[in-house]
Amino acid sequence: MEIVIWFIVVGALLIAMALGGSVLKRLPLSTSMLYLLVGFALGHFGVGQLDPYAQKKLLETLTEVAVIISLFTTGLKLRAPLRAPRWRIAVRLAGVGMVVTVGLVATAGVWLLGLSLGAAVLLGAVLAPTDPVLASDVQMEHPFQRDTLRFGLTGEAGFNDGTAFPFVMLGLGLLGLHPLGEGLWRWVAVDLVWAVVAGLGVGTLLGGAVGRIVLYLRRTHREALGLDDFLALGLIALSYGVALLLHAYGFLAVFAAGLALRRIEKQSNKGRPPEDVVQSARVHPEAATDPEHAPAYMANAVLNFNEQIERIGEVSLVVVLGLLLSRLPLPSEALWFTPLLFLAIRPVSVLVSLVGSDTTRPQRGLMGWFGIRGIGSLYYLFYALNHGLPEALAHQLVPLVLTVVAVSIVVHGISVTPLMQRYERTQSEEDTAQA
Repeated sequence: MEIVIWFIVVGALLIAMALGGSVLKRLPLSTSMLYLLVGFALGHFGVGQLDPYAQKKLLETLTEVAVIISLFTTGLKLRAPLRAPRWRIAVRLAGVGMVVTVGLVATAGVWLLGLSLGAAVLLGAVLAPTDPVLASDVQMEHPFQRDTLRFGLTGEAGFNDGTAFPFVMLGLGLLGLHPLGEGLWRWVAVDLVWAVVAGLGVGTLLGGAVGRIVLYLRRTHREALGLDDFLALGLIALSYGVALLLHAYGFLAVFAAGLALRRIEKQSNKGRPPEDVVQSARVHPEAATDPEHAPAYMANAVLNFNEQIERIGEVSLVVVLGLLLSRLPLPSEALWFTPLLFLAIRPVSVLVSLVGSDTTRPQRGLMGWFGIRGIGSLYYLFYALNHGLPEALAHQLVPLVLTVVAVSIVVHGISVTPLMQRYERTQSEEDTAQA
């Protein structure tokens, strides 16, 4: 009987989102909030039961798949040249911001939560990455947007799901669950330098090579047509698998593969207005094989498919989060730790990261607020559980991290529509005044 209820609930939820999605965009609500509520209600009434400790491997796999699909999508959205100032903002947030966040969370973990140094660093690494899955309302809506705020948050979310990994390994190493080497030499050489550089390199090479092969076959021989969904999933799996085989970070490889595929389109359409590129890819009758339109057609088709898969992943995992929360007690420390993270640690990390940048005060303020935590944090949590996290520590961290992610979904979901509408109205007025 339970499976019948699940079919009904999932079907009704998907149809409701299809019918009411445009209405939600105008309200101080997000789709993730509704998915979370549905999951919590199902768990509360006993429909579906998940144990985060007993089913940790399944949960790690589910979150892993969702993150790599979303990271590839994120890479495809970032069309700006690598020399553009917007990239420096994204890299600062994902680099300096990541280090500051891990350090401040670790400090709070040691002094306020009573955690060991290893556990505190691990908590900081789990909660530091912002989310590429749940933050779509504040990220790039399409590859041709030029807004610094949206580009910075999108680029940060793409990079920092990978740059968090060295700190996760450091936390596990300090707990005795991962080799760090004497004087941390192995962590620096392998977990930090090699894994990051190799991950970005693998994704860049494979994304560029696969994209050029497909374009050559389409332009020259009118082959390799259709099945762009297979192209997307194949490139994701290939990049991720090769990176893991080389002991590099697969998250960075997948993100870089998306960037490389988009870069091919950008280079092929150099000098053409973005509006012309989009229009030709959509309406040209033989765009897939036309030498001029094929790159834009390929990038657009792959991005559209990935965005659909990303939405399905969002529905599934946020409902799962609601189910998990319905079975766990609310940790008392979350009542003060969550505001500390969102109202102090995140804004401080953004301010430190953007010292000397040309961002405006409203942009820095919104970047400081919209540090949305989500599926990436859940993945790192379950990754740690599957690598031997002590039971007592697991029972302390799991409810705290799940609660932080749920609160982020709610408070950021409520605030995103009014704040972004106000920001875009202000930007429009400034652009008009300068014209």
